[in-house]
Amino acid sequence: MSRPRRDPRAERDNRTVESRGRTRLDFGRRETLPVSGRMRRDPWREWAASLAGETDGERKRYDRSQRQMNRAEAVRFARARETLDATDISPGQPALRVIDEPAFLVFAVVETAGGRLSRFDRQVLGAARLLADAGDGGGAVVAVAPESVEGLGEAGADRLLHLPRAATQRGRTAALKAAVDRLAPRHVLLAEEGDGADCARRLSVALGEPLFANVEHLTARQAVRAIRNRGAEIGLAPPRLMTLGEDRAKPYEAVPCEAREIEGGPATAPADPAILSVEIVPGDPAKLSLSETDFVVSAGNGVSDFAAFRDLAAAMKGTPGASRVVCDAGLMPRTAQVGASGTVLAADCYLALGISGAPQHLQGIAGCEHVIAVNTDLHAAMIERAGLAIVQDAQLVMPALLKLLQERET
Repeated sequence: MSRPRRDPRAERDNRTVESRGRTRLDFGRRETLPVSGRMRRDPWREWAASLAGETDGERKRYDRSQRQMNRAEAVRFARARETLDATDISPGQPALRVIDEPAFLVFAVVETAGGRLSRFDRQVLGAARLLADAGDGGGAVVAVAPESVEGLGEAGADRLLHLPRAATQRGRTAALKAAVDRLAPRHVLLAEEGDGADCARRLSVALGEPLFANVEHLTARQAVRAIRNRGAEIGLAPPRLMTLGEDRAKPYEAVPCEAREIEGGPATAPADPAILSVEIVPGDPAKLSLSETDFVVSAGNGVSDFAAFRDLAAAMKGTPGASRVVCDAGLMPRTAQVGASGTVLAADCYLALGISGAPQHLQGIAGCEHVIAVNTDLHAAMIERAGLAIVQDAQLVMPALLKLLQERET
């Protein structure tokens, strides 16, 4: 569809008949009417572009994430395309963004809990990438992490600086301060959560520099946070030391970076004379609250054998949860209810067994990074929300998973 869009205002002006009183229009005119100059959208072409895979006579499936790019996305796509064109890459070889001599550095301190990047870690790296790309001459993002994890380059890290895990926050702060003194980064970004927030305040005192905490809006020119019990806002040029609030920055989604390791970091963390020994005692997943756990195994109306469900949750070391229907029936305690009327999760992984996906339940798992669904209905809302789906009866899947876990242990 390539015909131009109509301009209704111009058409009305063209049909207006001169009169002394009320405006009169002549709809019998057949003159060439002006057009707006914009081309009409072609819905059939958009639907064809969003078609997911070959159909082969089966029911068509569409990728609803296909949408028109806004201005910011178009600029990011253009920059990525320029980088791709400027790099000598053979066909079939993935593109890689390389910055050999950066004009400045931006530290992104990530936690990498469990040996992987969390959603919050990717947001911190995305914010650091925003600051690095906005500077004159081009900067580089340095991921400050205790270990090398998969996906640092895809998340926007140009360099990797190893800081070994310390027994206390005092030792971690001392190691981070030594790295800041040695490499002199322009910005240091940390997460406004848990150990990251504590380390940021300790680092502020150790460096003698102010901390701009809990940034809610970050651009290349301004950092904004709320003050006076969220009754007002304060904004200033991005300072050197900042903490970022969760879901306040977008992860990096352009050409992957190289994540080259920086040599010369400390081999061991500084020892704290006040600490004699450190031991991590894992908690019992069955006794953890749903708001604190990282992995939840939840049962819905499609589960009837709750003894097998509890055995599976224990074998997978997950915290048991349930839908509202199961809790209303008294099959699971009310504290296990997941959803808007129960507990809103922030877990890394959520395994839904026999849950169709009511709107209130989907609101409760909106903050989960990975969702795995087991359901017999291919078109259930939970299947659409899941990143991995098993279209099968949960009563058949549970013993199969238990068998696989037992075989791995032996």
